[in-house]
Amino acid sequence: MKTTLYGIPNCDTVKKARTWLADNGHDFTFHDFKKQGLTRELVQGWLDQLDWEVLVNRKGMTWRNLGDERKTQIVDKASALELMLENPSVIKRPVLEGVGPVSVGFSADQYQSKFGGAA
Repeated sequence: MKTTLYGIPNCDTVKKARTWLADNGHDFTFHDFKKQGLTRELVQGWLDQLDWEVLVNRKGMTWRNLGDERKTQIVDKASALELMLENPSVIKRPVLEGVGPVSVGFSADQYQSKFGGAA
């Protein structure tokens, strides 16, 4: 499976992940989910591997800008899936696929561990 990094290009954490991957010689595809979109099947696949509460970024501006009524509707995988398809920027970034289980977020140690040490 090819390595794909999902996110938005102006996100600082996504920038760090992209830089780390490039600097460590890892071949990957970047998928801008605001411009390129997300399919129901893709997000469902993430939800099959990760808890919806890991994927929904409740600290970000997109979440904070949702109305209270909408926030209270997000209670399970199904409701989180619909929210993520409506507002991809509510997804915690970056999402890395293709190297072991899907992972969310970035730290150099996390990526070093996922990629098995040195590049």
